[in-house]
Amino acid sequence: MNIVCISDTHDQHEKLNDILPDGDMIIHAGDISLRGSLAEIQDFLKWFSNLPYRYKICIAGNHDFALEKKDSLVEIPQNVIYLNNQEITIEGITIWGSPVTLPFYNWAFMWPLEKRCQLYKEIPNNCDIIISHGPVFGTLDKVKIGQNVGCPLLKVRVEEIKPKLFICGHIHEAYGSVTKNSTTYINASIMNLRYEPINLPIKITF
Repeated sequence: MNIVCISDTHDQHEKLNDILPDGDMIIHAGDISLRGSLAEIQDFLKWFSNLPYRYKICIAGNHDFALEKKDSLVEIPQNVIYLNNQEITIEGITIWGSPVTLPFYNWAFMWPLEKRCQLYKEIPNNCDIIISHGPVFGTLDKVKIGQNVGCPLLKVRVEEIKPKLFICGHIHEAYGSVTKNSTTYINASIMNLRYEPINLPIKITF
């Protein structure tokens, strides 16, 4: 399974048209919009549904307010898999996806400690791929000033489960990939800190 990972396209998804690599599956780890409007969300989903991948999976991010506040109005195309603290199994691969991040001002899907603690207990123990908008603490989560801002609770749970792949975004300047123990961590943010779409999609063979 060849998986293409992207995140944080912030309403500039069409700029990826000429650089997306071939693959079997594409995963978007949230922040599909800039201002979180319903129109932005629907425009992205239309574009995403037309991509030439067998499986198309996405989650929301902290910019994607319409998917939190107006989710009943969002029309998810039939060939798009949208995960909101949910799991799915595709060709024997168990995938769990969540938009949740640590609280920071008044952005979308930012849950307090107690709710995150309960949520992460629900991640399947046999999970092969975890998609989270926010990173785990200490891995691909360092902001410009050098501070790690990922979630400590999620770090513990991921290390318990040991998925083969953990995909996130959110922290634009922490783009990249690294393997620790048996898990490959990917921060697939397309945008840099200035919201310029300069980072390439990351492709991995699963």
